[in-house]
Amino acid sequence: MKNRKLRSVLLPLMAVVGFIVFNACKSNDPANHNNSNPGTNSPITDGGAGLKLPAGFNAAIIADKLGGTREIALTPQNDIYVKLSRAKNGKSILFLHQEGDKATVKTGFGTYGGTGVYVKNGYLYASSDEEVFRYKLNAQNEVISPDQPEKIVTGLLSRREHEAKAITLDNDGNIYVNIGAYSNSCQIEDRKKGSPGQKGCPILDSAGGIWQFKADKLNQHYGDGVRYATGLRNVVGLDWNQQNNQLFVMQHGRDQLHDLFPDMFTTQQSAILPAECMYALKKGDNAGWPYMYYDQEQHKKILMPEYGGDGKKEGGQDAIDPVAAFPGHLAPNGLLFYTGDQFPEKYKNGAFIAFHGSWNRAPEPQAGYFVVFQPFKDGKPSGQWEVFANGFAGSAANTASGRADHRPCGLAQGPDGSIYVTDDNQGTIYKITYKKQ
Repeated sequence: MKNRKLRSVLLPLMAVVGFIVFNACKSNDPANHNNSNPGTNSPITDGGAGLKLPAGFNAAIIADKLGGTREIALTPQNDIYVKLSRAKNGKSILFLHQEGDKATVKTGFGTYGGTGVYVKNGYLYASSDEEVFRYKLNAQNEVISPDQPEKIVTGLLSRREHEAKAITLDNDGNIYVNIGAYSNSCQIEDRKKGSPGQKGCPILDSAGGIWQFKADKLNQHYGDGVRYATGLRNVVGLDWNQQNNQLFVMQHGRDQLHDLFPDMFTTQQSAILPAECMYALKKGDNAGWPYMYYDQEQHKKILMPEYGGDGKKEGGQDAIDPVAAFPGHLAPNGLLFYTGDQFPEKYKNGAFIAFHGSWNRAPEPQAGYFVVFQPFKDGKPSGQWEVFANGFAGSAANTASGRADHRPCGLAQGPDGSIYVTDDNQGTIYKITYKKQ
């Protein structure tokens, strides 16, 4: 009994202290100027809705208990489309109308689960785990024929691991689709202790990268698209950077370094490695998975143990470097470049990232369940990232145990410059606004 009481007291403390320890040391990371450490220049206050935010910001819960709300998109009329991971009451896409700080479900349609939703050039785009659809919008950006979507891409690979088909569009009529690797590290026996990596990693032929398709061509398959970038284990957060007209993505790094190779990695190393990386992609880029990972402590690309690495040998000589690196296993599920004018100038063109939170840092405390801000300058990360919105988990004990009340997932910007955050645990949508003090 005494041990249980002591643990209940220490668990919240461990979560806080553990995260500070993981991120306290100053670094000279080539991937974004000391980016493995959070900044502390924005005082955090009670922002409402259970969240902690920088001074001047306010959060409101505008909708709740919607289902597994994943990606979200705002129309110029300030209405909302949100994608559900699974259909609820037979509907997987919800259309909500906003009035003040409340949003009411106006209609729902689609029967397929999934992740992606995006509004662009008179169409609503949405994805299941195997297909991408589009719906024609009217002048008010409402779907005209919700029961008659057009299939843009069909037959995408989904093997129930990293199956989310996150999407984004550029300004030249292309749509980009994540096709995650159905593996942790391309082992011969996936997630088996000591199993070596598959030679040539055949998974990369049809997964583990970003595919580019035409946004206006129907019934495309793999052969109609372009493998735009490879060597990416899984990407859920991706956005088109308007400042430099380039695709940016957030990769989910590999798991279980200690569990699979206990002679090479401690539990502490396994809890913070490898980095969750931001990549700026160009056509033909290779980010290196499964042959290397990025170590934000050593500031190097390291050879995977499945392919002869020992935690020190460098690898990925042909792979691009990340432009930013964050502590491991925080699970970046949303990426948004802020182009609005409502927030202070420091946020203009910077990146917000929704970290879904970890499950695999044990026996160390779990971490994440927050939204961070990464400053940008001239289209590149510049300066330290900082926690922008925290408190989604509900308590430090919930964070440490991995039993978060809410888990941030999707991000979107409203026409007035507000930002929206979805939670796929309880189906909550948060609206974050700023008012000058």
